[in-house]
Amino acid sequence: MKMTKTSRILLALASVLLLGVLVTPLWSINLIAPQYPEGIGMRIHANSVEGMKENDIQNINSLNHYIGMKPIVPTAIPELRYMPWIVAALAGTGLLVAALGRRRLLYGWLVTFGAAGALGLYDFWRWMYDYGHNLDMEHAIIVVPGMSYQPPLIGSKQLLNFTATSWPALGGWLVAVAFALGAFAAFLSLRSARRTVAT
Repeated sequence: MKMTKTSRILLALASVLLLGVLVTPLWSINLIAPQYPEGIGMRIHANSVEGMKENDIQNINSLNHYIGMKPIVPTAIPELRYMPWIVAALAGTGLLVAALGRRRLLYGWLVTFGAAGALGLYDFWRWMYDYGHNLDMEHAIIVVPGMSYQPPLIGSKQLLNFTATSWPALGGWLVAVAFALGAFAAFLSLRSARRTVAT
């Protein structure tokens, strides 16, 4: 029931990489239009939303006001308060499992990690859907019937005269690499167990 030494090292490395999510942006959204050829955008961290440049959030909120979108107020987003604790808990339990070296704990950690990641992506998509679809038409200056303004989760999308681009930032790639390392650690441990049974 023990993990291999290599699996324990890989899991410990995955856990340390997860800690990097606390100090790097998870996602970036960029908007380019003729009036903003240099682009305006925002970076989403585990605990905050920041403009790519000093006044970007203010400029985005000004644009959102014209089309009836709610302003982006980081302190009003509850996920930003508890996401750092989830990341820290995953990293801490990953290091504990690596120290204990139990295969079943590794599988449980990996399933929990995958579920948390999938839920996080869904919650992010739902957040963007809410901002892009629930518009205040009564006070909007520009109203385009049937138009919604949800940015893409991944990739690019045309929104009126803006091209919205959304991609994982460094923290998002750290999450992907950490999960891949955890999955590889589980694979190595499972293969080692099967070989032990076969002999």
